[in-house]
Amino acid sequence: MSALRPTLHPAVLRAGDAVALVSPAGPVAQARVQAAVRELTSWGLRPRVYPHALDAEGFLAGSDADRVSDLNDALADPEIRAVLCNRGGYGVQRILQQVDYDAVRRDPKLVVGFSDITALHAALWCKTGLVTVHGPVAAQLERGGTFASTLKHALMSAEPMLVHADPGEPTFSVRTSGVANGLLLGGNLSMLSTCAGTPFMPDLEGAILLIEDVGELAYRVDRLLTHLGNCGILQRLAAIAVGQFSEPGHGNNPVKPADVLNERLGGLGIPVLGGLSIGHGDCNLAVALGSQALLDADRGTLTVAPAAR
Repeated sequence: MSALRPTLHPAVLRAGDAVALVSPAGPVAQARVQAAVRELTSWGLRPRVYPHALDAEGFLAGSDADRVSDLNDALADPEIRAVLCNRGGYGVQRILQQVDYDAVRRDPKLVVGFSDITALHAALWCKTGLVTVHGPVAAQLERGGTFASTLKHALMSAEPMLVHADPGEPTFSVRTSGVANGLLLGGNLSMLSTCAGTPFMPDLEGAILLIEDVGELAYRVDRLLTHLGNCGILQRLAAIAVGQFSEPGHGNNPVKPADVLNERLGGLGIPVLGGLSIGHGDCNLAVALGSQALLDADRGTLTVAPAAR
């Protein structure tokens, strides 16, 4: 079971620590990376923008070779204490075979991101047992507010994260009763679905599965959940934590993602808690993946132990 897996916990960041800014997925604007550098510097950290972080080749942040080279160089550098992905987009799955997992085992570092970075979180967990941070990408730090405060909390403290279901979130109605403990794993639903059947899909037996997605119509959410169900994955979970789900366009469709989530998850016989401000919305709270969590659907809370120690 996932709960028995040995884990690697990175160290808490302290003032003076060097952190890497890399782009393993989609291209990112220079101004947004510069804003991240300013914010991280204000925390007392020493951000380093890696050589290919601002590259762009179509929908990718440069070639596969250059993107994984930056990532591996950051993972192997003993001075770097955290690796922050500049953005998601697409592209991480193309480089998973070439990631230096031995470097991660030798020197665990905090690895941060969400969306397409879900594939990297999953691979690092499968290959090394590294506890990572599902949270804002570096490009979101220009927005300040909770994007900055939640990431700083995840990186520079060893305190747990308490997430309350927010009535303002479109998935707030997605809920079944119950309480469950388990490792929190998952992330972006689309990425998890495409990881299934690969060596980079975590064993989710007894886990609390975190899911979120962006710009997906209800029938596509249904398709993704059906795939995980047909793989036998949903039936082995302890609970499900539902983050933000948004529709494309103006959201005028009669069937909403929340409707599908309730219908497909409500009959699993496990606690399900929606309304969590995690994902692609106006607030993206940072939580550790691979860490112990307590989901209390009756109280509407998810408590997650820290990634860093």
